[in-house]
Amino acid sequence: MKQTLFTLLLITSIGLISCRKTRNDPNITQYDQTQIQNYINANGLTGMQRDMSNGDTSGIYYQILSQGSTSTPLQYSDSVNFVLSVKSFDGKYINTDTLNLAHFAGLLGHVSNGGSIIGFTKGLQYAIYNVMKYKGTRARILVPSRVAYGVNGVGTGSSSNTNSRVLGNQCLDYYVNVISNLNYVDAKTPGYDDYVINDYAKRNNIQLSTYTHLTDITDRGRGLYYKVTKAGTGTDVLDLTSSFTATYEGKWLNGATFDSSEIQNKNSGITDLTTPIPFTLNSVVAGVQEALMGQTAGASVSILIPSRLGYGKSGNGSTIGPNACLSFDFTIATVTNP
Repeated sequence: MKQTLFTLLLITSIGLISCRKTRNDPNITQYDQTQIQNYINANGLTGMQRDMSNGDTSGIYYQILSQGSTSTPLQYSDSVNFVLSVKSFDGKYINTDTLNLAHFAGLLGHVSNGGSIIGFTKGLQYAIYNVMKYKGTRARILVPSRVAYGVNGVGTGSSSNTNSRVLGNQCLDYYVNVISNLNYVDAKTPGYDDYVINDYAKRNNIQLSTYTHLTDITDRGRGLYYKVTKAGTGTDVLDLTSSFTATYEGKWLNGATFDSSEIQNKNSGITDLTTPIPFTLNSVVAGVQEALMGQTAGASVSILIPSRLGYGKSGNGSTIGPNACLSFDFTIATVTNP
């Protein structure tokens, strides 16, 4: 009886093991491949190539939109600047804030350490190194989930939330621009910041020809645009030793306000929101210093600041991303010189 029971259990176990081995469940590599192929077909994407680096292991698909200089390929130890937009295949996460937080400035090998938005993944790092390769290259990248955020996804909130998380096993769709030259050099090499400022001016009907544009490559303010919209009437002239009060507004180049004298007054509980805020000229960012230098009380100045003269590659906390160009409007109320 015992032998018969043992035999039945053995046969049953063999049958279960056999069934498990012959199940047709896809592994994650196959699952990602199916996701990407379906996405390509559903969106009518043409020109997509599969990354064949390192024996076709990444599963990344890409399309080079414009090729940068091919003289020196990027290494993981190189500093890179790039801007991206990213969305999950299911459309529940989309970030297209290419004017502020969707920037990266640092070592290529540190991309997957994360950034100010969702999207800085190991797959993105692989794609820049393996298929984009050069500064100045723009590409569309499809990254499989296994080199994105895997089975757990990332972010916060309910699975039904949009733009706060990427669900598990979601592939990602990127547009990436690896910037070849960030800063203004001369009229022939204006840099990415100058492109961003000119694009902002065009979209907002701003006539940059009416602005002073600092172009001397020996000038620390090169690349800055500013315009005195109202001349000052005071006698004391602003220099780096001056204290002054002013009303102001600071905006990202998507038109959204990140700071203003009104906001500061509200936060301080001051009921008169038009109250000027006190400053010293040497405490504000370099672009504002350059534009306000030489002005007097009563002057109003509009300023378009390249990132180098703003908060640079470090940004400013979670508010201003690395390499972000900015817009400021200042009206000077008082000037005090020592």
